[in-house]
Amino acid sequence: MSVEPLDAKTVEALVRDAGAAPSMHNAQPWTFRFRFHSGGGTFELRSAPERAIPHSDPDNRALHIGCGAALFNLRVASVHIGREPVTTLLPDRADPDLLATVRLEAPLGPVHDLASLYPALSRRHTSRQPFTDQDIPKDLQGDLCEAARAEGAQLTFPAPWHVQELLDLVGDAEGRDAHDPGALEDLKRWTRTGTDTAADGVPEYAFGPRKERGRAPVRDFAGREAVADRGAATFEDAPCLALLGTVHDSPADWLRAGQALERVLLVATLGGLATALTSQALERSDLRWIARDPTTATGFVQMVLRLGYGPAGLETPRRAVREVLDLE
Repeated sequence: MSVEPLDAKTVEALVRDAGAAPSMHNAQPWTFRFRFHSGGGTFELRSAPERAIPHSDPDNRALHIGCGAALFNLRVASVHIGREPVTTLLPDRADPDLLATVRLEAPLGPVHDLASLYPALSRRHTSRQPFTDQDIPKDLQGDLCEAARAEGAQLTFPAPWHVQELLDLVGDAEGRDAHDPGALEDLKRWTRTGTDTAADGVPEYAFGPRKERGRAPVRDFAGREAVADRGAATFEDAPCLALLGTVHDSPADWLRAGQALERVLLVATLGGLATALTSQALERSDLRWIARDPTTATGFVQMVLRLGYGPAGLETPRRAVREVLDLE
């Protein structure tokens, strides 16, 4: 079915929506190329190697997950404007920076399972605030697990003993990072304090309060530096954590995990949950393997999510569309 080609303004809006995705340290490691053709057009999603985080993400696993999240947002935004996104992952082995192509076609029908997620694209933000002790309803947990399954991943809510083990692993990772020059350099590169107004990284207004008490895993981007007007707070001792994993651990699996991650986060946002991501223990191969739950079918943990009821996160900067989009 032939459709009218998209105009440049619509293409830019799609890329803007895609760029709202989360990424490690808000590095936004993606670029898009849009090629017009008689059937509407095709996006190429490419990685931006210069935005890699070499010490904390040496295999570019987190880079692929962030790009996968942006890919999912692009799919949601495409459905929102009435186009069916036909997606191919890693289409060219000779071009490893080409992560996916998305050909926009006419919708297959009047109802699409991604359409309802569009309002959450602009509402989803990482929260580094304390959450309440209110339990997440089982029905909502089930919806989040189904969201991950729809993208070829698994989401599990670990038992209390496993949550405590995960918190110990995060503490171990934070202790190592505090004395690791490479990890400190990665963090410094993407931390924005004072008058730094870069369109990427984590700005100080999004750091959240300093953790005075509690065991919730919240990365402190300020480190030992004092930040003006930053208070302290008590966080959860028994946070609600969820593990996102895949059976295998290839670049294609990382892209699927990124899409699953964003789908889970959008469903959680629509369900009234605040969300945060925890990857400290996954940035070290020895700790990452221990993070898995041996009682489940999850082979490789790709992300640890912290979920709960509390203040929503604040919007963080995004690169201008002209910096990430190439129109052909």
